[in-house]
Amino acid sequence: MINKEVKSALEACQGIKSGMTLMLGGFGLCGIPENCISALVEMKVNDLTCISNNAGVDDFGLGLLLKQRQIKR
Repeated sequence: MINKEVKSALEACQGIKSGMTLMLGGFGLCGIPENCISALVEMKVNDLTCISNNAGVDDFGLGLLLKQRQIKR
């Protein structure tokens, strides 16, 4: 059996590249993948198309990616 365990959000996001489309879960600001979003900010991937039911706020959730202009649409 393949071990699919990852040690960090950064490791979990390694397959995400610039220009990809992402669908992010959560309801409002609850249950969003905040650690993965922070990893994407750190990775500096850009031109992302994000599908979500909210856009976050200035310094939380997708707002972090929007602030860094990493989301294309």
